[in-house]
Amino acid sequence: MSAEAGETLHFDTDVLVVGGGGAGMYAALSAAADGARVILLDKNVVGRGGATIMAQMTCASALGEAEPDGPQAHLADTLEAGRGLCDETLAGIVCEGSPTRIRELGAWRVNWARDEEGRIAQVLAPGHSRRRCVYVDFLSTGTAISAALRRETGRNAAVRRLSNVTVTDLVVSDGEVTGAVGFDIAGGASVTIRAGATVLCLGGMAKLYRRTTAPANSAGEGLGLALRAGARLVDIEFLQFYPNGHLAPRMVGLDPTTWEPTRVKLGGRLLNSEGEEFLARYGEGGEGYNTTRDLLTHAIYREVAEGRGTPNGGVYLSFQHIAPERLKAALGPFIDIFASNNIDISKQPVEIFPIAHYQMGGIVVTPDLATDVPGLYAAGEIVGGANGANRLSGNALPEALVFGERAGRSAAAHARARTGTAWDEKAAAPHLARLRERRAARPGGPPPVALLGELRSLMWEKVGAFRNEADLEAALRRIRQMQADDLPALSVGDHKVHNTDLVEWFELRGGLVAAEALTLAALRRRESRGAHQRDDFPDTDPALTRNQFLRLDGGALVSSFGAAP
Repeated sequence: MSAEAGETLHFDTDVLVVGGGGAGMYAALSAAADGARVILLDKNVVGRGGATIMAQMTCASALGEAEPDGPQAHLADTLEAGRGLCDETLAGIVCEGSPTRIRELGAWRVNWARDEEGRIAQVLAPGHSRRRCVYVDFLSTGTAISAALRRETGRNAAVRRLSNVTVTDLVVSDGEVTGAVGFDIAGGASVTIRAGATVLCLGGMAKLYRRTTAPANSAGEGLGLALRAGARLVDIEFLQFYPNGHLAPRMVGLDPTTWEPTRVKLGGRLLNSEGEEFLARYGEGGEGYNTTRDLLTHAIYREVAEGRGTPNGGVYLSFQHIAPERLKAALGPFIDIFASNNIDISKQPVEIFPIAHYQMGGIVVTPDLATDVPGLYAAGEIVGGANGANRLSGNALPEALVFGERAGRSAAAHARARTGTAWDEKAAAPHLARLRERRAARPGGPPPVALLGELRSLMWEKVGAFRNEADLEAALRRIRQMQADDLPALSVGDHKVHNTDLVEWFELRGGLVAAEALTLAALRRRESRGAHQRDDFPDTDPALTRNQFLRLDGGALVSSFGAAP
């Protein structure tokens, strides 16, 4: 982009895809394949951000190459993991569509690992009834998928990629989303985009927690955009904590999610401070390598809460019972990375503790991935319904790929029917005015990063994996105060290019709405189910096997329960 700060760049396209991770790139390719002109934008570099590139090993797909399998068996495992709240239609779409997407990626040079007979290798992952999960290598599956999608979008003339552009608002004209307003981070220019259809692929909100596996752009802003445009959220209280998050010792060069595939593949033992394997205490027999994430998180939290935690407040993960030669053969160069961090897993355990990971709830969509608002579609982690109260391990990647492909097709069809819709300058004007007003210097106030730090601590301490009424009410009061008083008073620098204050201010604007939604929903759900655990309501209430919906009404969030699918 060549325009300078103070100018406005305008674009016109059939389909606008906001978010350049796995779901967004697949949506762009799918829409282009159906004849649409596509703009694919990301506030980072397209194909280099988002959660897909961070995914390490497993991608669930009922290929049936390791043993007899099929989408219905995959669906049954997904529904069981979801604790009664899955939208069965959406979950079925993921399970049915995954094998096609996996084989298509293979044709796009994703080198799936293969067994000795040349078939795609499949392994067992927690919660699955059979060997179903495919991978590229031990820790690089997401990287390989992202690389393939970058190549495909880069060579597609119908896809225009815009990096370093952040969307601040969706433009709604006569009840329909007709485009977006944002700005070019690198150059400073305002950006307006007229689109026949828009697809949100902005991921979840786990960045809003102090300890998280999420990338820096999973700040909940997409949920805020959707709510302000008129869309509803479903079951947003269910945020998955990754049970084997790295805690100690300090480790550089590897993702904090390193230990789950390592533990499952090699049979690492979870031990408390007394050296006991403790999972049986929580109803999980044996070594529990197939324990689902919600149950494993529950066991680790309880063990620490009852005084049997490690020095840094977690539990031990030990591989000391495994021969060093086997560890070296299985982990290869990762052994050297551990060694560079003074970690010898053949001689010492590491400390782990659950860490915020994945948003199961999200935007309400139809089977075509359409939201409640005409012209607005969604795909990937930002979508709610398919995972219910707990996501099955390995389902995140197929959810991104399958929903992305489907949303792109649906958006292209909608755009064809809306050919000739003009850009609505009047509807865009308030959004551009807000952007101009926020560019002005705000001397004397704290920067956005300070408020973000407080919000992340608040969410970690009071809206974490275990919750209670007093904490949730206190968090809700403070989040609303942040929105009303703190956000407007933040200091936003007046520098024209690479204004990270401005980026973070708009992230907070959307993220605070998302945080309020999650906290309100957690307060309203007075039971424990899946990833949502209440100390004051420890039992699962059969009467609450219902989905919870949230929407903005006159600027206020409103919660209601409806029958589960």
